[in-house]
Amino acid sequence: MTNTIYDITHESDAILLVGSNPEHAHPVIGMQVRQAVQRGAKLIVVDPRDIDLCKDADIHLKLKPGTNVAFANGMMNIILSEGLEDRKFIEDRTENFEAMKEMVKDYTPEKVAEICQIDADMLREAARIYAKADRAPIMYCLGVTEHHTGTEGVMSLSNMAMMVGKLGKPGCGVNPIRGQNNVQGACDMGASPNQFSGYQNIDKPGVLEKFEKAWDTKLNPNIGTKATDCFPKMISGDIKGLFIFGEDPVRTDPNTHHVIKSLESLDFFAIDELFMTETAKLADVILPGRSYAEKEGTFSNTERRVQRVRKAVEIEGDTKPDTWIFTEIMRRMGYPQPHLTPAQIMDEIASVTPSFAGISHERLDSEEVNGQGLQWPCTSKDHPGTPIMHVGKFARGLGYFRPAAYTPSMELPDEEYPLIMMTGRILYHYNACAMTDKTEGINQIAGESFIELNTEDAQKLGVEDGEMVSISSRRGTIQAKATVSYKTNPGECWMPFHYIEGGANWLTSDALDSISSTPEYKVCTVKVEKITA
Repeated sequence: MTNTIYDITHESDAILLVGSNPEHAHPVIGMQVRQAVQRGAKLIVVDPRDIDLCKDADIHLKLKPGTNVAFANGMMNIILSEGLEDRKFIEDRTENFEAMKEMVKDYTPEKVAEICQIDADMLREAARIYAKADRAPIMYCLGVTEHHTGTEGVMSLSNMAMMVGKLGKPGCGVNPIRGQNNVQGACDMGASPNQFSGYQNIDKPGVLEKFEKAWDTKLNPNIGTKATDCFPKMISGDIKGLFIFGEDPVRTDPNTHHVIKSLESLDFFAIDELFMTETAKLADVILPGRSYAEKEGTFSNTERRVQRVRKAVEIEGDTKPDTWIFTEIMRRMGYPQPHLTPAQIMDEIASVTPSFAGISHERLDSEEVNGQGLQWPCTSKDHPGTPIMHVGKFARGLGYFRPAAYTPSMELPDEEYPLIMMTGRILYHYNACAMTDKTEGINQIAGESFIELNTEDAQKLGVEDGEMVSISSRRGTIQAKATVSYKTNPGECWMPFHYIEGGANWLTSDALDSISSTPEYKVCTVKVEKITA
């Protein structure tokens, strides 16, 4: 996120919400978006589904799944054709604008309306509201990223924000909403296979050498493998062993049959986990880890805010902190890594990560910070942190317009699989259900999977609300209860991904984004059939 949660929900005149249902997936932020609208901020919802916030939105662009890039290009076409761009910002702070201008020239409102299956005049009005507002943030989530063109979708939103000068300013910016606690922190610490902590690229001159010196060892100079790219390599035998830390891909990754086959193909599989998840059931060794309440450390939240986590409870049993587990594995594999305290680990992070150089447990615990945490970049011990990024200057110098043409989704409807299925979260369950489906009260409210069918499609199928149906894709068949409404457009349906029985990921496509290798969860084609006795 370029800005803060408070900033984009309290300082904005208009909010552009794309591919996100925050009242279900991020309810605290969702509540603040609703409060912003109640205070007078305009709201544009761009989503293939009727979400609750649509009732209070000024405009709902109910676009066809997989057409985000076309939508953004259409917005920019209107901004330029109506002279709503910020010429000074473009001239002073960006480059490659002419290429961008040339590319979006073809994305007229009428053409985009046809691609996205929306109203051209509503697209025009959305562009005007966003461009003319003094302060207007873009907020987005997995409805943008979980496509084979997800990275280009994010780039396109960034192009749009630069075009109207809405970066580096209060109440503006491009703001991804993280779906799980410390997803941001994992990225920050080098979980990507091409980066060390603080987004320091392995292949950038001097970076590898810096870490080799700090850690007093030779490091592999090759870029690693993204998580989703590992599964086919397990089947081929290129990957023979795997260590998973707190992840349940059997439930959360696409094409569940393929995931199970991949894990069963391994020679050795170990997992560090709190619960006996679907994935843990396949492991050779389960190392019992600890929850956040049982250890010290930090979380980095969706707005880049690093906050202290303090041990709250003692538990019986032979669990160990994850840092102890990682250290012991290193030691037993021949690397003499000393056991460090969480505070010492944070100091080491600061010593090799410029954007974290001013962050320490001591400072986070101090009266100066007063429990509020610090937002990176925080480059020295007296740096106050960075609430808004790119003020006055972009991290790379000039902001780069990166044109992206619209390309259709990898899987499109046909006679055999005529419906587009999307997936997402519901309010009651948290991601892989490792914890929430162990809560009796939650299971009473949301104990089973379901599929949202459009009313017209249900009538054609002879399906009534509440009936069980069979749902099939090229990858499998499941059964779930039908929920019939106009939430989705005709020809489109939606399922939550939390469940293992009747879970959407038995069906979803493992087609990947060519840049990030994020799966195209949001578009797979299915057929739905009435179950007859």
